[in-house]
Amino acid sequence: MTEQQNRRLGEFELIEWIREQAGTGTHLTLGIGDDCCIQRLAPDQELLTTTDLLIEDVHFKRQWTSLYDLGRKAAAVNLSDIAAMGGQPLSLYLGIGRPTTLDDSQVKELLSGFIYQTRLAGAVLVGGDTCGSPGPLMLSVTVEGSIPCGCALRRDGARVGDSIYVSGTLGDSALGLKHLLAGKEPSADLAARFHTPEPRLELGQWLVAEGLATAMLDVSDGLISDLGHILQSSAVGAEIALERLPLSAAFARELAADRALYDLALAGGEDYELLFTAADSGLEQRNVEFPVPITRIGRICAEPGLRIVQADGTAYTCSKHGFDHFAGS
Repeated sequence: MTEQQNRRLGEFELIEWIREQAGTGTHLTLGIGDDCCIQRLAPDQELLTTTDLLIEDVHFKRQWTSLYDLGRKAAAVNLSDIAAMGGQPLSLYLGIGRPTTLDDSQVKELLSGFIYQTRLAGAVLVGGDTCGSPGPLMLSVTVEGSIPCGCALRRDGARVGDSIYVSGTLGDSALGLKHLLAGKEPSADLAARFHTPEPRLELGQWLVAEGLATAMLDVSDGLISDLGHILQSSAVGAEIALERLPLSAAFARELAADRALYDLALAGGEDYELLFTAADSGLEQRNVEFPVPITRIGRICAEPGLRIVQADGTAYTCSKHGFDHFAGS
């Protein structure tokens, strides 16, 4: 290996490479290259900001995924928070704690995946930070987005009588992870849901534009855990039908042999689907223009707590309780 091939990019050389790759956006006065980026917001718009930390061997394992897909996922799971409020993403910031085992080509692969997912959402990578890590690979992501004033969908708007909806399917990511933990290769469909989730940005924006949802969030920690946030914030209860949970064909095949897998659909997490409440009980028929379906799974009740009802009318008890970083899952 030549001296030139062996030399690692300096910090500012890497930043310049990132700046060239990231491009710019119409909302930016100044992007990467100064102490701050500068962006414009119209006077009738509100700024949405979310941030997240991903740590190797806590949130991901490098032996399970390509660095390109890891970059995509790091962007997607944060963009999902903007989708959960019905906003339009604008700017992303990425901090990288780089271990010595990560060479320049690997860093670029990670960044290329991140930038691809960012552009797919119509947003721009506008800044961040890079530093060496004596331990694992660490990624810190911040996303800023906009929404018309007063239109952001929050957790505290659910009302008694509202229907409960969820987009897409549940449990696929958790089932893919279950296979990986067992040393098995998940099917392509399950692997995609685990490695490269898609933020439901268009659906969130449609719900805001049509004024349909009363409360919303994305399913990151598991359906029952995240629905619990809505119930607590809105001071209401809920009832959901177990057999109404939307499941993929891959998940349904394995469920037929192991009914306990329902717990992954209820509490597995990392679905990144939108969970929302709405006064209209017929939205499934109105959502035809979107490739991702929505399913009515239950209703908001006055009685506190969450009840999961089986087809025979009896209550179902889930053995899982959603993910908690300080308590485990």
